[in-house]
Amino acid sequence: MSDGALRPETIAAHALRAADEATGAVAPPIYLSSTYARDGNYKPKLQENYVRNGNPTLWRAEEAIAALESGTSALLFASGMAGIATLLETVPPGAHVVAPDVMYYGTRDWMKRLEGLGRITLTLFDPRQDGALEAALQKGKTDLVWIETPLNPTWDLIDITAAASAAHAAGAILAVDATATGAVTTNPLKLGADIVFHSATKYLNGHSDVLAGVLVTREETRRWADIRMLRTRMGAPLAPLDCFLLLRGLRTVFVRYRQCSANAMAIARYFEGHPGVERVLYPGLASHPGHAIAARQMKDGFGGMMSLLVKGGFEDARKLCTRLKVIVPATSLGGVESLAEHRKTVEGPASPVPDNLVRLSIGIEHADDLIADLEQALAGV
Repeated sequence: MSDGALRPETIAAHALRAADEATGAVAPPIYLSSTYARDGNYKPKLQENYVRNGNPTLWRAEEAIAALESGTSALLFASGMAGIATLLETVPPGAHVVAPDVMYYGTRDWMKRLEGLGRITLTLFDPRQDGALEAALQKGKTDLVWIETPLNPTWDLIDITAAASAAHAAGAILAVDATATGAVTTNPLKLGADIVFHSATKYLNGHSDVLAGVLVTREETRRWADIRMLRTRMGAPLAPLDCFLLLRGLRTVFVRYRQCSANAMAIARYFEGHPGVERVLYPGLASHPGHAIAARQMKDGFGGMMSLLVKGGFEDARKLCTRLKVIVPATSLGGVESLAEHRKTVEGPASPVPDNLVRLSIGIEHADDLIADLEQALAGV
């Protein structure tokens, strides 16, 4: 670029820099040591001297992800839920939290647990209703607004800029779960969010071989310092080998995400109006109620996540998953292989998700093979 700044694709491909500064290694090194020697003056040679505080492999991964999300700092955790739980730990006792009623069920269940313990007060809002977020806020009491966009597994959209404005007006911070956008197509921090979260297990790694979570902040605040301290005290940083695998996956995130997006768009268009499908939920379709927001805030594809409402009910949707031969009936998303999940079975009877919803994570296979697989599975339902 004319100002010397690298484009995100280049940052990802090089994992921030082309070669290791100390050795020249092109592949990022793995530092497996649990502790580090001090120098002759008994000062740490690195910024930290124990793996629970961090290590060079972890720092490189964090720096690369922070750069991709245009943040000032990133913190990697041993799981996505570890990162979410740590953020929620910084909510003052009794303070108010606002979140959508449909979202990743692990986050919702953890928030409800904290509410049941009296740690927080919680309001869940319906993002499909105009003004619902604003109505849920309690000025001076709401501490944290948590949103996903697109929402898992309906893929409804929330306007990040509007949500940030409403949260800040109430004195709260806005945290955005951007797992489904893979740090490729949406930068919530640029749209006004304070913290962005990813289940790094998903698109950032992309190979179904790492469990990880990451928080990225727009500013280094006192709350961020607390999150960093809590991660150390709870022993929750991502292990060095997992950091290496995450870095390896991160280097191809843009090409993977674009292929997943192209495949998902082809599948969504093919099955829209299909006699075996009640509805296709995919923000790239003009018929999707959140398409206008998606087109505005998803700048490089609409992602590989979609859901099918299968004609029939609970058993019909579950049967579809078991009849698939190419698409794998498994939990997770964002990998190179396509996955199908009957969400109601996974979340349980209390889930607000429709009984006939099948969530699809579309991978990088040939789209025609995926379409043919879904066709043969639907034929037997």
